This record gives sequence, structure tokens and C-alpha cells, in this order.
Amino acid sequence: MRIAIFESIWTPAGHEIEFDRILSEELSDLGHEVVFYVPEGHTFQFDYQKPINYLPGRGVSYTGVSKLQKTLFSLKREFNRLGWYRALHQEALKGAFDAIIVPTSTYRYFRSLTKSCLKNSPVPLLFIVHGVNPRESTNFFKQVEQLRKYPEFRAGVLTFGQDIFGRKEENVYCLYPPVYTPRDITVSEQISFHGAGVERPLRLGFFGQYRREKKLDAFLDAFLACRFEAKVELLVQGATMRTEDAADFERIQKQYGHHSHIKFWHKALIGKEWQEALAGIDALVMPYAAERYRYHWGGMLFTALGFFKPVVITDNINPEVIQNYDIGVHFPAGDSQKLTEAIEKFVNTFPQKTSIYEKELCRANEDFSPELFAKKLLELLRK
Repeated sequence: MRIAIFESIWTPAGHEIEFDRILSEELSDLGHEVVFYVPEGHTFQFDYQKPINYLPGRGVSYTGVSKLQKTLFSLKREFNRLGWYRALHQEALKGAFDAIIVPTSTYRYFRSLTKSCLKNSPVPLLFIVHGVNPRESTNFFKQVEQLRKYPEFRAGVLTFGQDIFGRKEENVYCLYPPVYTPRDITVSEQISFHGAGVERPLRLGFFGQYRREKKLDAFLDAFLACRFEAKVELLVQGATMRTEDAADFERIQKQYGHHSHIKFWHKALIGKEWQEALAGIDALVMPYAAERYRYHWGGMLFTALGFFKPVVITDNINPEVIQNYDIGVHFPAGDSQKLTEAIEKFVNTFPQKTSIYEKELCRANEDFSPELFAKKLLELLRK
């Protein structure tokens, strides 16, 4: 099967880059041909080593724009999306590919599709949605209802249940998300422990795309209040896309940078560099409090799984995973005292828990493997 991946999101770093890599490499490994379609001027931050076709109309980024500009840019993005859909429809009619996958979409993509000739595509259309929260669910179901009569449309929602808020639609499919696995380096399934009497301290990591909503300073205060029975280091890495987030990260770095056991990296990490940085730490801390993480696939959590790293994590990040796999310590979101207690408990019980964490991380990697995910996508395309 010749599969077109339509990617319109530009990001200097982020899980979208690695997700596209999962799709392209896993589908290729299963014997299928993958080709990318992108807006004109689109530049990938990673070389997927696949053919790239450019569609008329440039991509639109919200990075560094005001609220008023964002409104105008969203209209421009909607207009351009209709043009991209039209061009994809023409390519489909010419037999350029056998199916289309849109790797990161929302109900807005569906709304545009209802206005486009692409809804009458002669080949399967699979739009992948990385979670649906209650606030957007009404719009989501409104759009999928309008697309119900178009047989080639499918929406694949990354979730852990069998329905979306108790509701099922014939063109909506629930999918387990895949773990992010290291693809350029080899990591051990055995967890490393470094603590009292060992030269290297236990290394905790706060990694990923930084936003102010992650409340990094509150996390650092909680970390500094901990009483550990072993030596501990914290590495804080943040890739920032918005000016205000970059300024906030720099402020925090100046405020806490004098602590010798806390190190900061304010930069984007991609590909092998990203993988090596993750491999160099022993566990990941995810103290994010935003409620949307309850419903949207947690990219850093699934990175931790794929790299065999146990976690300290809030109870609102994909709670189904935390409840079913003993891979660390969780705590109530937004509770700084409980966060301190959770980090202390995690570090001080780490030697006794390593074998349990190893077993549970292996189990999670089997259940959420990228190969299984790719096979499920192919099933949906063939329906």
C-alpha cells in the first residue's frame, strides 16, 4: 500500500516530530510505501528519508503572535487547509497513493473537510486525534456526525477506553497510543540505580516542551524541600516555542541556577541528541497540573515508557496508565506538599522497587508497542 502522510504542523521540537517518525518507519517496516505531503515552504526538523511533495499554500505558525494576530492567522490557516485538501483530492484521483493519514488533527480539521471536495476522496482518509477533552467534545461529535455519510472518512482517537465520554460513532475508532522508543541508540530494559555509597547520584529529569502552565518554579521549590537518603541530581530541559515561555524559563534558570545539584538546558533536542539526553537520566518527573493532560495522550509519559524510565507523575496524566502499571509514584495535581512527599518516596524506595519497575515497564512496552499501533492503523485503512 502507498500511504500519504499529510503533515501541516511545523514545530522546532516536540512529540509531533517523533510521532511522524513512528508512522513512517513502522509502516515501512510492515512493507508499505510512505510519502509525505506538506505545505509549500515546510521544513522538517528531522530527515525521515521519505519522498516529500509540496502543496500550494504556506503553513501558518502561531509562534510569537498576539491574540488578535492568532485570530487572523487561524482564518488564514483555515483558508490554506482547504487548498491543501483540494490538492490532496486531485492527487488521490490521479492514483498517487492508496490512503491518506493526517497524524495530528482536531475537530477543526474535520470542519474544513466538510467544506472540501476531499470528503469525497476515492481512498481512505484517517485523521488521528491525540485526545478529546470535555470542552471540545461537542464540536468533535458535531463534525464527525456531518462526515458520517462519507465512507472513506475515519477518525482515530488516541485514548484508553472503548468510547469517547460514553459515546460511540461508526466512523470514530479508539486507539491505544504507541510508546516513543529510541530509534538511533540502544537503551537497556534494566533500570540503573545510583545512590548512597555510589559515585554517581540518582539523576531525575524534567524534560520536554516548556509552557508556563507546567509551573516549573513550584516543582523546583517542592524538589528543594525534599529530604533524600541518597545523592540526587535534577536535569531540567525545556524547549520553548513562545516568547513568554522562553522568558519565563530564563527567569527560573537565573532564580534556581545557583543550586549545584540542579542543571538547566534551555534548548530543543531532536533525534539522536534527544534520545541520548533521555538515556542519561534515571527517572522522569512530570508534575504538570493542567487538566487537559487527563484526556490528551501524554507525550512525555509515553517517552518514559519507551525509554524504560520510571516516573514521578501527577494523577491527572493519563490516569488509566498509572492505575494499571506500577511504574513509579503519583500524587494529586497541584498539591506541592504531596509532590515533595512523592519525590521523597520515589527516591528513598528506588532500590527496593527497581525490579518491579522493570517488569511493569516491559509490560507497558508490549501493550503499547509502535508495531501494534501501525498494524491497527492499517486495519482501519482497510475497513
